[in-house]
Amino acid sequence: MKLAQRRLMRSFAFLDARRARAGSKPLRRRPDGPPPFYRLVYRVVRRVPRGKVVTYGQVAAILGQPRGARAVGMALGALRGPLLDDVPWQRVINAAGRCSHRDGFWAGVQQDLLEHEGVRFDDGGRVDLKRTRWRGPRREWATRLRLEL
Repeated sequence: MKLAQRRLMRSFAFLDARRARAGSKPLRRRPDGPPPFYRLVYRVVRRVPRGKVVTYGQVAAILGQPRGARAVGMALGALRGPLLDDVPWQRVINAAGRCSHRDGFWAGVQQDLLEHEGVRFDDGGRVDLKRTRWRGPRREWATRLRLEL
């Protein structure tokens, strides 16, 4: 265990003991895994079929957060470990129809993965959203998902 982690654990133990003496509840630690909004983003993105794409804003709107496109990007950027293979992150692009990674490497990887799924790009690296955009889930499913927020 690293020194910083040991110090953090000791400080939690100290604070918990202090709160117990004062008669209050111990500190709540964050549960393992991603936050609830991130988990909902992953559920929506898993439903996007091969050969279709969805925009960050569209995922946010499905979740009832119409101005949450950046939060969707943060959720997909936080993918690690087994979730990286389980969630088809490459199917989420920006509203202009482009791969929006700031570095050229991951944008190229995303474009290659999408082309392998049958998504066509023009010479400028754009997808025709009118043809390849996923229309979204059934209304009943999206409504149930919004209630989980």
